[in-house]
Amino acid sequence: EVQFVESGGGLVQAGGSLRLSCTASGFPFDDYAIGWFRQAPGKEREGVSCIPSSNSSPYYANSVKGRFTISSDNAKNTVYLQMNSLKPEDTAVYYCAAVKAPRLCALEGMDYWGKGTLVTVSS
Repeated sequence: EVQFVESGGGLVQAGGSLRLSCTASGFPFDDYAIGWFRQAPGKEREGVSCIPSSNSSPYYANSVKGRFTISSDNAKNTVYLQMNSLKPEDTAVYYCAAVKAPRLCALEGMDYWGKGTLVTVSS
């Protein structure tokens, strides 16, 4: 059974930081690209960042470049999203998701989804 345990969300003031974690089980983690997506209230879900299963560089949405960093610890089947300089517009439910390589992260193409963790950034 595929499972994701997402954690690290919460309430933070603008300019603050949070680190999200996503621990996966039930599939061969090393063979999958893992991505973070988010959905703000009243908006559509969007991609935030993705880390490929290969040694390729991760990629980021323009809105988070320079502020967010994705990393993975394959020994722990865990992907992290370090979020710095948070803004109120970063408020959303953040989801991690996985797609089997060589496919890359795409909103419509992920194989597995977590249930999300809420991030709220106050002004």
